[in-house]
Amino acid sequence: MPEMQRRIVRLIEMLAPNEGCTASMLDGVSFVRANRSLGRTPVLYEPSIILVCQGRKRGFLGEEVFLYDTSHYLILSVPLPFSTETEATSEEPFLAVTLRLDASVTADLMLSVDMPGQKTLVAPRGIYSTPLTDRLSNTLLRLLEALGSQLEARIVAPLVLKEIFFLVLTGEQGDAMRASLATTGHFSKIARALRRIHSDYAKRIDVDSLSYDSGMSVPVFHRHFKAVTHTTPIQYLKSTRLHQARLLMIRTGLTAAAASATVGYESPSQFSREFKREFGRSPTEEIEQMKTAFNWSASTL
Repeated sequence: MPEMQRRIVRLIEMLAPNEGCTASMLDGVSFVRANRSLGRTPVLYEPSIILVCQGRKRGFLGEEVFLYDTSHYLILSVPLPFSTETEATSEEPFLAVTLRLDASVTADLMLSVDMPGQKTLVAPRGIYSTPLTDRLSNTLLRLLEALGSQLEARIVAPLVLKEIFFLVLTGEQGDAMRASLATTGHFSKIARALRRIHSDYAKRIDVDSLSYDSGMSVPVFHRHFKAVTHTTPIQYLKSTRLHQARLLMIRTGLTAAAASATVGYESPSQFSREFKREFGRSPTEEIEQMKTAFNWSASTL
């Protein structure tokens, strides 16, 4: 293991000593730790950058497989439900840093990075993995060092985080990321629809209103939505509600019936059926399993 990676691993082990997800002293930055391998697990990631410092993960979306490990990091420009596999052992736990994409920061950087009149020929994508450079690793190390001090976490860490966003936006797949975060085109319209689903998932949402707000016909909206998410709008809404209900039950101790109502389900029995179809276990079994296996008190799945 290179010396820089050893230093990064030591810092994360101190900042995130427990399994599960641990919030840092800087909003939008968290740590993930797993002490054992995990099979295919449904997850819902918000727009973020995931930098793996030890271990390995694979993400599965449709027929595509995305590797993120110590040599590759994962980027999601839109919120996506997919599934992952984790490789880890108690001797070498899986350790990663998750950086939530800050829309205001990335927008300011894009204005500075993109030249006037410049057109990108790269198609936007909702998820992709890309090689990790030594410079990005070094910047991550400086971020972790800053997060070990309350003063530096408040003053230095936000500046270093902005530098990481800059390196990603100008990196090997920076064109694709900037295209994904642009405010024009079909991809941006679908991204706005996804953000609406994530903010209003507990309300009554139908495909007609989503397509109307996007300025597309229903068939065109369906086609572009599936190209980004690999699923239909209705299935995406269901998955979002189920993941949010799962979080509520883990974090707040809500019953399945209460959680189902909170996220917009009218029928608890329908919720239970769809929950088991999504996660492979009943709500009660899933929550017991997650609480037994991990410390989810401050987690974001």
